[in-house]
Amino acid sequence: MIKVGLILGIAGACRTDELVNLTVDDIEDVGSSLIVKIPNTKTKIPRIFVVTDVGNMLELFRKYLSLRPPHVKHKRLFLYYKAGKCSSQPVGKNTMGKIPSVVASYLKLPDVACYTGHCLRRSSATLLADAGVDITTIKRHAGWKSTTVAEGYVENSIENKTKIANQVLVGTTTSAITKTVNVSESNISSNINFENCTNVTFNLNVNK
Repeated sequence: MIKVGLILGIAGACRTDELVNLTVDDIEDVGSSLIVKIPNTKTKIPRIFVVTDVGNMLELFRKYLSLRPPHVKHKRLFLYYKAGKCSSQPVGKNTMGKIPSVVASYLKLPDVACYTGHCLRRSSATLLADAGVDITTIKRHAGWKSTTVAEGYVENSIENKTKIANQVLVGTTTSAITKTVNVSESNISSNINFENCTNVTFNLNVNK
């Protein structure tokens, strides 16, 4: 239960109650990925996210689902797992909210009690921000109405801090510079040198 909760929680920037209320009907296994629907959210904005076949994530989900007892009358996804078996009792908000602290304890991190259920949602947004994703995408992914929260993640992301450090200490910028070079058969061996560049795009136009 913990592993599946961790996967879905981070992949979908889920709140604790969203995971608790997740049903088997909200998840569609299409073979190469899982399509997950969050119909009821705090902001009243339904969300859909995808879990791709990275590592053994899909295998873990399918194994957990296969342990579901056939006599369960409700459709809640997360059930208590004890003594190697899934019971019919659905997992509550308090248990779901302890997943981050259980993981932190396993990793022997300090201040385990500080890792609340919100860590899954925060971790998802932080990973996106560190990957250089724009504010609009982060906002849409997490279902935020305001851009204020999303802006906070981007401003505090490691990648953004690294860009600022390079601008301050090295003097590099991310300004776009366009250089057009006409190459003919007579100068086809011409050399073009680039220094201190990132995110360089070459557009090659061939005129016959």
